[in-house]
Amino acid sequence: MIKAAVIGATGFTGALLARILQAHPEAEPAVLTSSSFAGRRVDEVFPEIRDETEYLAYEPAIVSEMDVAFVCYPHTQAHPVVAELRERGVRVVDLSADFRLPAEDYPAWYGFQHPRPDLVQEAVYGLPERYRENIRGADIVANPGCFPTGMLLAVLPLAGWLGLDLVVADSKSGVSGAGKTPSAKTHFSAVHDNFRSYTEIGHRHVAEMIGELGRAAGGEIPVSFTPHLLPVDRGILSTVYCRPRAGAEMPDEAALRARYQDFYQGEPFVEVREHAPALSEVQYTNYCRVAPLVDRQAGIIKVVSAIDNLVKGASGQAVQNMNLMFGLPEALGLEGRL
Repeated sequence: MIKAAVIGATGFTGALLARILQAHPEAEPAVLTSSSFAGRRVDEVFPEIRDETEYLAYEPAIVSEMDVAFVCYPHTQAHPVVAELRERGVRVVDLSADFRLPAEDYPAWYGFQHPRPDLVQEAVYGLPERYRENIRGADIVANPGCFPTGMLLAVLPLAGWLGLDLVVADSKSGVSGAGKTPSAKTHFSAVHDNFRSYTEIGHRHVAEMIGELGRAAGGEIPVSFTPHLLPVDRGILSTVYCRPRAGAEMPDEAALRARYQDFYQGEPFVEVREHAPALSEVQYTNYCRVAPLVDRQAGIIKVVSAIDNLVKGASGQAVQNMNLMFGLPEALGLEGRL
């Protein structure tokens, strides 16, 4: 049995991780930490979860005997904890942004100089559909952001197959994507019966999109990304517009769909569809549904993808990565509704 720690277990992602691990046949949430609820039981904080485990204040010593730790802290707060855990030999899946980018990119995108470029170099980007074999041997896995997960799974089959000179991603997210701490923009009265864009220029997740798409294509592709806030609890629906380079031959819809089906053949959690997916098709699951479409009149390829931001976009993908790290079947504990 894999002994797992969830560091920061009372936020949206940490609480869901604990629930998934509780039902996992080969892992257990042996240590749950919380700065806000230390000393209280899980079922006191979350009455719908029938678990009498007590939350503990984080101390490196209490995690030292764990096989793996999931770090669910905000960016800039996670990397010191990851460093402490690696010094004790604990393998880590980090759900913050602290290990997703090259170290030299952090001042521009996150406003700090990363103090551990050696650990950044060691970390593997945790998108199983692209880095599965690297994840198996990794000691630090950088779980991708929710928006990049949906966007990259929509576009990766085109990278290196069809030359692109622009990708425009338009994504709509449920309110849980903003985290558990409410703000003026995420209170019920601000979200209900409303719809808005935010961080229209320079969203931090663009760095992951540009980096990973460029590595897959063998050269940088400009990416424009606009997130929107939906008045729903969870899910991300992305419509991604991909413009082929001048002179590139536009595939017909049958050839395009065949490309996606071949690219994702055997993938347990990516489903290629003819129709544009709805959020309800993926909510509470670890699945991503994608529908590639040819807009010949406009000269673009349009791809619609849908994921649950808390599952495939965070906690479910983290457990998928853990399964790979420990040689377990990749889909173990993740099939069906979570």
